[in-house]
Amino acid sequence: MIVYNLAYNLNKMITYRKLKAFALLATFLFCFGNRIWAQDGENPKANWAPINTAVPSLSIAPDARGGGMGDIGVATLPDVNSQYWNPAKYVFNYSNAGVSLSYTPWLRRLVNDVALLNLSGYLKLGTDERQAIAASLRYFTFGEVTISEEGSGVEQMITNPYEMAFDVSYSRKLSESYSMAVALRYIRSDQGADVTDERVPGNAFAADVAGYLEKYVILGNAEALWSFGFNISNIGTKISYDSGATNQFLPTKLAIGTGLLYPLDDYNEIGVYVDISKYLVPSEPQMTGTTDEDIQAYNDAVDEYNTMSPITGMFKSFGDSPLGFKGEMQEIMASIGLEYSYNQQFFVRGGYYYENQNMGNRQYFSFGAGFRMSVFQLDAAYLLSTVQSNPLDQTLRFSLSFDMDGIKNLFR
Repeated sequence: MIVYNLAYNLNKMITYRKLKAFALLATFLFCFGNRIWAQDGENPKANWAPINTAVPSLSIAPDARGGGMGDIGVATLPDVNSQYWNPAKYVFNYSNAGVSLSYTPWLRRLVNDVALLNLSGYLKLGTDERQAIAASLRYFTFGEVTISEEGSGVEQMITNPYEMAFDVSYSRKLSESYSMAVALRYIRSDQGADVTDERVPGNAFAADVAGYLEKYVILGNAEALWSFGFNISNIGTKISYDSGATNQFLPTKLAIGTGLLYPLDDYNEIGVYVDISKYLVPSEPQMTGTTDEDIQAYNDAVDEYNTMSPITGMFKSFGDSPLGFKGEMQEIMASIGLEYSYNQQFFVRGGYYYENQNMGNRQYFSFGAGFRMSVFQLDAAYLLSTVQSNPLDQTLRFSLSFDMDGIKNLFR
């Protein structure tokens, strides 16, 4: 769905592109989508029903650790990049403070100047370590785009569209094993001006509500750590690129995860994690016929969709799929991930992510590795698509994290 929404927004963003790669992206979406539909031998509109949102880059996992386990992280062990996955985990982190920088070259098979950069950091408060604050800044660049007046083919201007978000969170332990967090986010999306100067940057505000639980359980002769988490992200206002004439939903999402960390011996551990998620965004109305009554019903549904509040849309999203209950189940995305660690210094990861073919068809394996010293940790991840001709194939992610406690110890 992310690729679909990126292409959807890019198509509205400009009328002409100097970069041939974007034409390849549009060709992929058209041909690949038609190949999906042809498999069932049905009308394309009968099955193809992705959820449309603005600012699709908010749904891109920013860090290499989560990316290396199939885009998973709601209930994994806490780390400095928990702000994206589940900020409630910060109070359970082993260190009192940390900062991380991540870089993801996006759609690298098609273009060379589209990328996501993410900076995250956190700090525990007080001597009892029951509270923490965190912040992150993410910046997604669409690269350089050349715009011309429609049909002229003559270059008019060069723009650099981008999407960015800045958020802060507060987390607190409510018991020795459970915590909750709330995050507030400012979002800005600049799709670039057009030759008529009718498009303006969009701004929005959103919030996350998250919870995290971890408990030790006895399995055989070992004490394993079981974890559970949830995160409702991007609950917020709509965003507009035309001064409020039309408004689009943010990618509000419910994610639930669980996991088990099992010690093989004193040095070796293996963690198994599962996440499921669903966008809490209403489905766009679809035309069901060609009669005057069908057209009027469609227009009324479009008006209702455009004026619907985000909160109403969240509740409506559980039962409004044009495919019925089958469609609601298809909207659920799932991922499973593994992480092996040796002495909490060397890490090997793997995972699989699944999204139904009618909702965007992101299906891929991912692999990753990490190395931790007392001061820093370096992680990398690689995505291998199981779907033919997927532009996300061979996506790389890199993260460099610093442990502030480790840095302070160097100067003692």
